[in-house]
Formats: sequence, C-alpha cells, structure tokens
Amino acid sequence: MTASARERFGARLAKAVADRGPLCAGIDPHPGLIEAWGLPVDASGLERFALSATEVLAAHTAIVKPQSAFFESFGAAGVRVLERVVETAREAGALVLLDVKRGDIGSTMAAYTAAYVADGAAIAADAITVSPYLGFGSLAQCAETAVAAGRGIFVLARTSNPEAAAVQNAKLPDGRTVAQAIVDEAAAFNASVGPLGDVGVVVGATVPPGELDLSRLNGPVLAPGFGAQGATAADLRALFGISLPGVLPASSRDILKHGPEQAALRQAVERVAEVLADPQENDQ
Repeated sequence: MTASARERFGARLAKAVADRGPLCAGIDPHPGLIEAWGLPVDASGLERFALSATEVLAAHTAIVKPQSAFFESFGAAGVRVLERVVETAREAGALVLLDVKRGDIGSTMAAYTAAYVADGAAIAADAITVSPYLGFGSLAQCAETAVAAGRGIFVLARTSNPEAAAVQNAKLPDGRTVAQAIVDEAAAFNASVGPLGDVGVVVGATVPPGELDLSRLNGPVLAPGFGAQGATAADLRALFGISLPGVLPASSRDILKHGPEQAALRQAVERVAEVLADPQENDQ
C-alpha cells in the first residue's frame, strides 16, 4: 500500500479501538517470563514465547506493543524474531506500536525514522514511542515522516516511573511543567485533524489526577502502569475521565503470566477487555 492510499494512523487507530476495544497488549519477552513458560532463555525460547503470545494478543486487541529491548538483547536473532512478531500481528489485524523510545538529533534521528516509520522502513511499525528530551523539535522530522507514511508516534510526556517526576514536573519559565509543554506541542501537531491525531503521548496510569490538561490533545494516550504496576480501571477513570478518546491502557505482565497455554492467555485478555468496557465495573 502506498503512502497516498494509506489512511492516517489516528483514523486507523480509532476504527480499531471501536472494533476491538482500547486495550494495548504488551509483548515483553522478559527472561523471567520466558522461564516461567518453561522455555529456554535463548533465541529459540524467545521465538516460541513471542510468536505464541502475538498470535493470541493480536487476534483480540486493537493494538499490540512489543518492547524492542527484550528482543534486541538476543542480538540479530532477536531482531529477526521481532520482525516476525510485527508481521504476525499485522496478519491478525492488530496495529503495532513498537516500544523503542528513540530520541536524538539530526542524522541519527533520521536513521531511527528510516528504521521504523518511513516508507520502506526495515521494521515498519504502525507507530513507535519516542523521547522528546532533546527538545520536542528534534522529533519534528520523525513526526512528519510518520504521518506522511500513514504512521504515528507516541511521545513520552509523564511516565509511570516515580523517578521521572523530577524532570517531567519541572517548571518552565511560563509556569507549565515540562510534561504539559510536551502535551501542548503534540496538541499543536494534531490541530484540525480528525477523528484522532497521529501524534500521541505517553502518560502513566499511576500519575496523580490533575497534573496534566489533555483536553486539547486530539490524539491518542498510551497509559502504561495498568495491571502489574498497580493502576486499576478506577484509576484510569479518575485520571482520564470516561469521555477522553484514544486512551490506550497498556498491560503486559498481567496478561503474559497466564501463558504458555493460549486458551489461558485469551481468557486473560477477555477479562481485562470486559473491565475496560464497563465504566461501572468493580476493580478486582
């Protein structure tokens, strides 16, 4: 499919979420999880773990999120498995958000862009995570290239790890926090785009409500911290409300721990989807 014929990422994501729900299922082949599945912690175990998980998760969710680092740690063999994960997920009808958190300047950022989101990308994901901490402007070329190719980016704004607050909640001269400034930059990029912009932000589900104003974002929000890190469906509602479009609660370990049986993985995904679909559902 050519770039001119491809729908924008935001539009594709909105359709996928309407069809399959908002859950973003992480594919994180952590060595401990691979071992818990009774597999060897080598390239063969990685392949069996990742592809088995992808076959289930990609068939039942709108978007899956492979964590690139866990594949890269196995070297070239791991990257080949990652490529197969991307292909398998796409064949199952899911979008792929590749969690790579790249961020740099000049030709280095151009190379990251060519690797993941440009037309003809070596590992062509539907979207990637990126870091803005060399300045949001350092991501402009990546964002523009991604959008032109029908892809998107998710910019780290207010992440779920506790140590992030020192940087992300630091105040700028205009009184905004660094995180709010990142959200506002993304919102400017998404202005007048419908039904959902192509530049999303990452806001942890464990962040205290009220820290950020997301009302003008007009783009997706990746919300890690749901499940294993402690955030519940009630926390999601308190932080994001029930009407903000494009919020993607991300869960990986809480689902993957139910493997290796694919039926158990499928049931775990279905349970989480049911909780997210019902705003009145009691949290377990």
